[in-house]
Amino acid sequence: MDTIASLFSFITWPVSWVIVQFHKLYGAIFGDDTGWAWGLSIVSLVVLIRICLIPLFVKQIKSTRNMQVLQPKMKAIQERYKSDKQRQSEEMMKLYKETGTNPLSSCLPILAQSPFFFALYHVLSAIASNKKIGVIDQSLLDSARQAHIFGAPLAAKFMDSGEKVQALGASLTDVRVVTAVMIVMMSASQFFTQRQLMTKNVDLTVKTPYMQQQKMLMYIFPLIFAVMGINFPVGVLVYWLTTNVWTMGQQMYVINQNPTPGSKAQDHYLGRLLKSVTAHGEVRGKTKRNTVKRIVSKGSDRNEIERKFITGLSKLGFAAQEDGTVIKSDTALAESEGGAAQRRQQPKRQTKAQRQTGTAQQAEAKDTESTESESKTSLQKPDASQDDKPKPAGKPASGSSRQAKSGQRKGPQRPKHPSKK
Repeated sequence: MDTIASLFSFITWPVSWVIVQFHKLYGAIFGDDTGWAWGLSIVSLVVLIRICLIPLFVKQIKSTRNMQVLQPKMKAIQERYKSDKQRQSEEMMKLYKETGTNPLSSCLPILAQSPFFFALYHVLSAIASNKKIGVIDQSLLDSARQAHIFGAPLAAKFMDSGEKVQALGASLTDVRVVTAVMIVMMSASQFFTQRQLMTKNVDLTVKTPYMQQQKMLMYIFPLIFAVMGINFPVGVLVYWLTTNVWTMGQQMYVINQNPTPGSKAQDHYLGRLLKSVTAHGEVRGKTKRNTVKRIVSKGSDRNEIERKFITGLSKLGFAAQEDGTVIKSDTALAESEGGAAQRRQQPKRQTKAQRQTGTAQQAEAKDTESTESESKTSLQKPDASQDDKPKPAGKPASGSSRQAKSGQRKGPQRPKHPSKK
């Protein structure tokens, strides 16, 4: 750790200068040699650095969301060019360029504050070794060595020996208790920050390897900080605990005010926005109007949560406009009521057992009808046979030839020969 910190020795002067300036301010309030003066100076250094890193934090949020959206496309590219790694890399870079996404943007805040972190570590290590560094002269060095936070010196570590801790004017038990508590708090804040990101601000409709990776980091990062924390001075633990708490609060604000589309946080946010519109009859605030504007511009590409929000506005008699405002609309209310009535009139979906029972009943009804029709047909047959009997023949009509007697030929008879008379 000392070797890595020495690489950033070029920034130790500005870091030490900032700490000394804040120490002058807090020293006038709490006293120059108190742990409050030096501890708050480190906290103020963190706040100053994190304020300067807000633009990078915004880039990190945008990059993280873009990476979530691109995960299905990236997975398709990996499967398509599975055997050609070079072509796979080219297509990935092309996708990043088209969408304006930088995979390293999500790491920018950590990378940007790493030099300050190691510079502070270098300053505190010099204080522990009783060496002047940066703008910290001998008088400030003596003051910093006397400063204790809950009985633990700023430069003391969990793994320090009893002799070294006694040289700083403290007991080994106090140092280890304070550092252990701070390490646990540091790891817990890191875990909670990652957990609220995974459970509240992730699009749950997209299942990608990226989500599994983030879930693993949720457990890996706290373990890394716990292992590394035993080698951090108390002042560095104060620095890292402060930056974790800042990150947690900053992320909580972003989740509540600008959630990821399709996440639980967006559902809660749009629910609050709907209540606000109900109470005031308008969309209050530029941020909220921009949210409604984005939802309206999506059209048919809205997710389920956004469609639910638009439907909720319609039920209240409001129609969202392209500029992010809402207006009273009787048409939207009528369409909402009409759609609800139509949904109420639709028959309930039957279960498989009900469908099978209905089919069996229809089959039985058909069998009954066929049996009744057959019985009716059998009853009507005798009547039909009687009707089909031939009627007795009446007297032949006048002018018609009579039937010839048996043994006689039909037609006129020739007269007998005279000899035969």
